[in-house]
Amino acid sequence: MIEKGPEVHEERISSVPAPDGPQRALIVASFVSRVGNGLFNAASVLYFTLVVHLPAAQVGVGLTIAGLTGLLAGIPAGNLADRYGPRTVWLTALALQAVTMAAFVFIHSWATFTLIATLDRLAATAGGAAGGALIARAGGERPAAFRAKLRTFVNLGVVLGTLGAAVAVSVNTRPAYTALILANAASFACAGLIALIAVPDYRPLPRPQDHHGRAVLADRPFVSFVALYSSMGLQYQTVSLLLPIWLSAHTDAPRWTVAAVYAVNSGVCVLLQSRIGSRVETVRQGGRAFRFAGLLFLVSCPLMALTADVPVWIAPVLAVLAVCVHSLGEVWESSAGFALGFGLAPDHAQGQYQGLFGIGFDAGQALAPVILTGAVLGLGHAGWLLLGAFFAAVGSAGPPLAAWAERTRPTSQEKACATPGGPSEAAPLDAD
Repeated sequence: MIEKGPEVHEERISSVPAPDGPQRALIVASFVSRVGNGLFNAASVLYFTLVVHLPAAQVGVGLTIAGLTGLLAGIPAGNLADRYGPRTVWLTALALQAVTMAAFVFIHSWATFTLIATLDRLAATAGGAAGGALIARAGGERPAAFRAKLRTFVNLGVVLGTLGAAVAVSVNTRPAYTALILANAASFACAGLIALIAVPDYRPLPRPQDHHGRAVLADRPFVSFVALYSSMGLQYQTVSLLLPIWLSAHTDAPRWTVAAVYAVNSGVCVLLQSRIGSRVETVRQGGRAFRFAGLLFLVSCPLMALTADVPVWIAPVLAVLAVCVHSLGEVWESSAGFALGFGLAPDHAQGQYQGLFGIGFDAGQALAPVILTGAVLGLGHAGWLLLGAFFAAVGSAGPPLAAWAERTRPTSQEKACATPGGPSEAAPLDAD
C-alpha cells in the first residue's frame, strides 16, 4: 500500500466532506438509540434489584448468561447482512430490541428476566454486525472516517441519556424507571423508522465463488487483530470500573472525583474522535495508531496508581490528568480499530467480519471485570504497572500485524478474477 506524503495527507484531512444523506440518517438514528441506551444502562441494575426485587447475584448471573449467549448471533447475523443486505437485518434487530426492552416492564422472576435479557443481547449482537456492514456501505471509500464521526455522536447520545437517567434515579420510583425503559424501547423504534425512511437498502455485493459462511475464521491476520483489539479493550473498563474502585478504596479524594473522571473521559472522546479518526484510515495507519494508543496507556496507568500516594487535594487533579491521557489513548485505539476492522474485511463480507469483531470485543468486555478487579487491584501499584506494560505490549503488535495483513489481502485484479462475472457485476448502491 502506497502511503501519501504529509502534504497530501494534510490536505485530505482538512477537506473531510460533510456527511451525505445516508450518513446523516445513520448518525441521527444511532444518536437516538444511544440516548435511549444511556437512559436505561445507567439505571438498569437499580431497576432490577430495587423495583423487581431480584437479588444482585441473580442479576449478575442472568446478565452473564445473556451476554455469553448473545455472542452466538454475531457471525450468522453478519452472513445474513451480506446475503440479504445490511439494512434489512439492522431494522429487524432494532425492532426486536424495541420489543425486548419494553418487555422488561413486565418481568417478575429471574427466569423471565434472563430470557428477555438473552433475547435482547442476541438482537443487539445481530444489530452490531449488520450495523457495521451498513456503516461500511454508507461510508463509501472512507468508512473508518465516517465511523469515527459516528462514534462522536454516539458518545454524546450516551452522555445525554445518562444525565436523563440521573433524574429517574433521584426520584427512585417504579413509574420513573418504567419511563426510562419505555423511552429506550421507543428510541430503538425511532431509530428504525429513521433508517427505514432515509437509509438506502444497499444490495448485497457479488461474492467470490469460494466464499463460505465461516471464511472470516480462516483469515488469520483478522482473527489475530480481533484477539489483540479485544485484549486492548480492557482499557474501557479501566476508566469506568477500575479507577472508581481505586479512588474509593485507596484515596481520600472527594466523591465528585469519580463524576469528573466520567465527564472528562466522555468530553475528550466527543471532542477528538472525529478529528483523530480522519487521520487514521488505512491499514498501515491503523497499526501505528494502535501502537501509539498502547504507549499512552503505558503513561496513564501509573498516573492512576499515583493518586493513592499524593495529598488529598492533588488526587483529583492527578486523576483527571491521567484520564485525559487515557482518553486520548482510547480515541487512537478506537480509530485504529475502525481502520483495521473495515480495512481488512472484504467488501462482500463486511457483515461476517464485523460480526466476529463484535464477538471478540464483547467477550473481552465480559472478562474485563474479573481480570481488572482480581489481578490489578489484588497487586496494587504493581498491578497498575503491569496493566500499562500489557497495553504497551499489545499495542506494539499493531504495525507488524498491519504489515502481515496487507501481504495477505488480494490485489484489485485478484478480486475481480475471483468475483463471478468480474467487476461488471458489482452494481452501484441502490436507494429506496
